[in-house]
Amino acid sequence: MSLESVLDVVGSVMILLGAAFSLTAAIGLLRLPDVLNRMHAASKPQTLGFLLLCLGLALVLRDPAAASMLVLAAGLQLVTAPVATQMMAKAAHRTGQYRADLVVDDRDREQADEDEQNR
Repeated sequence: MSLESVLDVVGSVMILLGAAFSLTAAIGLLRLPDVLNRMHAASKPQTLGFLLLCLGLALVLRDPAAASMLVLAAGLQLVTAPVATQMMAKAAHRTGQYRADLVVDDRDREQADEDEQNR
């Protein structure tokens, strides 16, 4: 087995794994009950799936120009995904669109303590 065929097989496996992680993220977005749960499905498996796809494509293509473009795309994904999920979490918290039994808000507790002291 030559090095090129090994790289093709490893790249193909990474592409399939990346596609599986991306599919898992899409199913999670549809099936999870609230915004805070969906936020994780939108960021973690999707980002890992995209990184595996980029790495697999770089191994299969073996072109420096394509690899540099894939590195740029992966870097942008790593920068933008956490920011987007943080904004989703803030928006969900501000509008109250989350399951109250899953979230402990320290600011609400501090406000209740201040109200109790003022009585």
